[in-house]
Amino acid sequence: MSIARNTAVQASLTMASRILGLIRDVILAAKIGTGPVGDAWATAQQFPNLFRRIFAEGAFASAFVPAYARTLEADGPEAAQKVAQEALRVLFALTAALTILAQLFMPWVLLIIHGGQADDPEHYGLAVMLTRITMPYLTFMAISALLSGVLNSAERFILSAGAPTVLNFCLIPAGLLGTTPVVTTQYAAIAFCLAGVLQAALLWWGVSRQKVRLSLIGWPRLTPAVKKVLMLAVPGTIAASGTQINIIVSQSLASFEVSAKSWLYAADRLYQLPLGLVGVAVGVAILPRLSRAARAGDGEGGRRTMDEGLGLAMALTLPAAAALMIAPVFLIDAFFARGEFTAADAQAAGAALFHFAWGVPAFVLIKVLAPPFFAREDTQTPMRFALVSVVINTLLGAGLFLWLKQSGGLGFTGLAMATSAASWVNAGLLALTLAQRGWYRPGPAAVSGLVRAGLATLILSAAIWLMLWQLPAIQGALYGSKALAAAAIIFSGGFIYTGAAFLTGAVRVRDIRQALRR
Repeated sequence: MSIARNTAVQASLTMASRILGLIRDVILAAKIGTGPVGDAWATAQQFPNLFRRIFAEGAFASAFVPAYARTLEADGPEAAQKVAQEALRVLFALTAALTILAQLFMPWVLLIIHGGQADDPEHYGLAVMLTRITMPYLTFMAISALLSGVLNSAERFILSAGAPTVLNFCLIPAGLLGTTPVVTTQYAAIAFCLAGVLQAALLWWGVSRQKVRLSLIGWPRLTPAVKKVLMLAVPGTIAASGTQINIIVSQSLASFEVSAKSWLYAADRLYQLPLGLVGVAVGVAILPRLSRAARAGDGEGGRRTMDEGLGLAMALTLPAAAALMIAPVFLIDAFFARGEFTAADAQAAGAALFHFAWGVPAFVLIKVLAPPFFAREDTQTPMRFALVSVVINTLLGAGLFLWLKQSGGLGFTGLAMATSAASWVNAGLLALTLAQRGWYRPGPAAVSGLVRAGLATLILSAAIWLMLWQLPAIQGALYGSKALAAAAIIFSGGFIYTGAAFLTGAVRVRDIRQALRR
């Protein structure tokens, strides 16, 4: 199946999940708001969201798929099934043990990521309780990750891309049923845990339909095959999760500024949209083809795959990044400012979103540039680069946070700056190393496509400025609704960018037909 089709399947289902996720977050933000309760809820989501992004959005699968696919191709389905089952039992045992230990030591664990509010026993205790409820999500996401890897190896992307939607179907009713901010957080935490169970069950059913029979019954054994998978998967997971680790570091520092975690979380919900829709989708779609090209020694085929993936990713990411940079406060205000989430909160969250926005192309590039390493079962190099970015993010974020606070500014905006800067360093190191090893350099067509996408983005940017200039008229024509005005500008921007892409040659009808053809 073509990269465009695989990406379309992945992205369309991710789009549905993200739209539902936005509805979910708007409801929860209106019910919970910011302040200590909002920060406690943001903390309780950190572990589930981290592991959802690491496991469900492809990082673990990026490491597991090449090893599983190699066994499937070399030794057949039975050997691959055995590897998957052995790995599943070990992964389940490890994550279950980690979950139990976290439950026991949660008050001390949260000192790492929520230590700034440890002197507030009431709300710190709420954060501990909520995180204890959500923590089992880790185990279910680990199971889901391996099952998704099995499906992705067979180029079956629908269930692995659609499973995260279950989380939204669980959280939306929880938000609607909540009567007070604290009660809403409790309902939502329970819904998080339930969603993990349902996602794992859905993917288990999907794998069984592929005639792969797995079982958790039996002692976990560290066989040579499992050891090899884990040796690749652990550094690969770290490598593919550098951005998410940086977010955790930023949120930890933000705990020293009341409401900062809530503001960062609101900004996170918008800039993660292009990352999930584009970066993750393209990365997941190209990995199986890159793995086959690497095993066959087909360097030209690998380069064509990367050119297509890079061009597609940037053609979709650049306009999104431009829109987030031009109208960050307007977008946050339109979608989140209601109920307990005030206009002042929207101003603060918008300030963070601006600085995340210029890092969005880097976030996506990391997802596209890491798979060539994973396809060659080199997970150590991307892991080192991810850890370098974590160090840069921690040092730069802490420095900017303290400097801005002492200067009377919003310290948490420095954390957004550091996350974006660190991600650009990570993406640059990946690109430079690929070129030095001769694994990938963008071809002339890819470079031309990037330039044309940049020109189309400039046209879109001018159009967005004009629409914002006419915002009172647009909002007045839509019954004074900020949300409808934002939706109208977003859809208009999509049509304008599509026209500009065809006008500049960034997208051609012939290319679309060829990409969608088997």
